[in-house]
Order: sequence, then C-alpha cells, then structure tokens
Amino acid sequence: MLDQIRKYNLWDGNVPELGFLRTHYTDRIHAATGNNLVKVLIGQRRAGKSFVLRQLAKRLMDEGIPAQNILYINKEYLEFGDVKTAEDLQQLYQEYRIVFHPQGKVYLFLDEVQLVLRWEQFVNSHSQDFAEPQELFISGSNSDLLSGELASLLSGRYVEFEILPYSFQEYTSMEDLPITRANYLQFLQMGMLPELFYLNTEDLRRNYVSAVKDTVMLRDIVRRYNVKDPQLLEDLFRYLVNNAGHLVSVSNIVNYFKSQGRKTNYETLSSYISYLGKAFLMHKAERYHIAGKELLAGNSKYYSNDLAYYNYLYRGFAYGMGSLLENAIYLDMRRKGWLTYVGVQGQSEVDFVGIKGEQKIYVQVCWKMASDEETAKREYAPLFKIADQYRKVVVTLDEIRFPNNNGIEHLFPWELSDIL
Repeated sequence: MLDQIRKYNLWDGNVPELGFLRTHYTDRIHAATGNNLVKVLIGQRRAGKSFVLRQLAKRLMDEGIPAQNILYINKEYLEFGDVKTAEDLQQLYQEYRIVFHPQGKVYLFLDEVQLVLRWEQFVNSHSQDFAEPQELFISGSNSDLLSGELASLLSGRYVEFEILPYSFQEYTSMEDLPITRANYLQFLQMGMLPELFYLNTEDLRRNYVSAVKDTVMLRDIVRRYNVKDPQLLEDLFRYLVNNAGHLVSVSNIVNYFKSQGRKTNYETLSSYISYLGKAFLMHKAERYHIAGKELLAGNSKYYSNDLAYYNYLYRGFAYGMGSLLENAIYLDMRRKGWLTYVGVQGQSEVDFVGIKGEQKIYVQVCWKMASDEETAKREYAPLFKIADQYRKVVVTLDEIRFPNNNGIEHLFPWELSDIL
C-alpha cells in the first residue's frame, strides 16, 4: 500500500496538486501547530478541506520538516480502500515507520477520517504518544465528528477549524480581478466551491453543484441517519435555500408542506433541518436578545453554505439579490470566526449580531439605500436603539458612500470583511 499511496504524499520530491493557496486558513492552522492538540478541519464536502491539508503538509516541508516525517491518508481515494478500521490504520502507520524510519516528530494528515471504523481510538492514542511524538491533522464532512466518544477521549485536546467555499477576496485573487462593485455582483451570482472554477460552461457547473448536493445528502445524511423520506429532505433543502434571510419556524414549515399535500410532522422536519446543518449544507442563525444578552427560542434564519445552490439549482423562486447579499455577509462573518445571530431589540430586528470573545458587532444588510430615504431610515433605526458602544455598521451595494450617521458606519461588502 505504501507504493500505491506515494503519489498522494511528499516523498521522493513528489508534490501533489495544491490548488489555490488558501492562506486565510493555512496561516490560522499553522499558528496552532507545535503542540499535542489535534487540528480538526470540518466543513461541507468539496469545500476545499483536502487542499488545505495538503497545503499545510507542503508548508511544513518547506520549513524544514523532512518529507518522510509526513504521512497523508485520504479515505476517499481507492488506494486507501483497505484501511477500514482503526487496526488497519495502525498497521499502515507501523509499516510506514519501518520503511521510512522517521526521526523526531511525525505529522499525520487523516482526510475524511470518519470513514474509518473506530478512528477515534487511533487519533486518541497517537495524539498523546510521548514515545513516538506525533501531531495530527484530521478532516471530516459532518459536525458529528467531534461529538460523542472522541470529544470525551480528547477532553479538550483539539482545536477546530471550519472550511468554507471561497470568499470574495479569494475569488478576486484567484481570478486576478480588481475589487469592484461589478465583480462583487458577479460573485453573488456564482458559486464558490473550488472545483467550479475548472468547469467552463454553465451546464457543467450546474451538473456539478447538483452532484455535490446529491452526494452530501446521500452519504452524509440519508445513509448516516437512515432518512426515510429523501424526497422530503430535498424539498426541505429547497425551501430553506429559497427562504434565506427570512425568519422561519419548524411549525410554519410543517404547515407549508401540509398545504402542498405532503404528510410530515414537527419531529421529522426538525430532525431533517438538524441533519442539513450537520452536513454543512445550511447554517442556522438563532435570535439573540440584545438587551438581555440571551438566545431566544422559536423562529430562526437559515443560510446556504454556498450561493451556488440558489444560483445553479433553484433560480426562479422569490428570492432576490438582497437575500444573496445577506447570505454572503453571513458566510463572511462565519468565515472570520464570529458567532452570528439575528439581533432582537424590542420590536426591531438587527440582521446580524456577531460575537467573538469579548468583541461584538452589529450589522444591517441592505441592497441599496440611495434611491429611497425611507429605506435608509428603516435600516438605521434598529441600530439607533442599541445603547452600547460596540461597532455598528450598515452594509449595502450602493454606488455612493453614506457619511457616518451618529456613529454608525456605512460599508461596502468587501470592506466589512476587512474589519471582521
């Protein structure tokens, strides 16, 4: 097997495909190296986790780590098909040590590790092996990766990084484009899964997005959770994609499907929504009581992990560019590590309240304000009511800049990303 997997590793001067360098992630993860913490990369399939892992491995080698001290395993490749259990993984690792005789710390990269039975035992054992020091980097496509036994075994000895599709800044850098309003509009009408940029027709991109969606649903949801009604799951995903940015409740969704003649119930839809979140197809933004500093039960908002699902699969629904913009801003805040909620202040709503440690930011998102004075008043009003001194911004795609309004800044979308 070592001969079969050479092409995926850095041995003998081999450099596997690295793709576009995602330094936003590699810098953060690299800063967390040099210890026994397990680095855990999570995120939707095809969002770029494997590229980030390979880029990290190459960076370590460029900094002086011998190639033979780095072992990369990706369970999605056929060559690793015989690695089915923790025991198989251990046998491969021992054979690797016999053949390469690595001196000093070994760096283990385990991609899509959840496909190995009892992988938690291997990770737990090797993350605290003082006789043969190792540093582990693992990835998975389901947020259950760190639930249950592994979380108990590691008991805080890990650090987690969520990998999302390309940001606007990555898109413009990769395509060598200036940061302009026109290019941001183009960004909103595309998809940012890395593989999309190697497909040169609309039909190919549409088929690819559909295939990714189907694969995630089948492998990460239907099979994993034994879903009884896959068509209902698909229709629920479509419903949430097309209601991004709107407060919805499970009860309302139940009533919607019943009005369409579909038999379902609260428990089923609640479970299916949870599965979509665990597979990173959708993200839930709960309501946050600004004055009370607490989360509120009931209605929430949901946002797609990539704008591609609307742009390539579900166009023609009552969605609008404003919803695409709001979804993109949500992803930016999540990408920068902010816990992001829907703000509630009396009868008013603030689109996003971002919290990161002791920091807080309030963000209103609006397509345009310049053509309608009432729209401008409506967007600023909820922020005026907030008494604290945290940063408050209104983000729009207007062609003009609005002056500072009683401490509230007006930003363009790409500028918000710069300050997060």
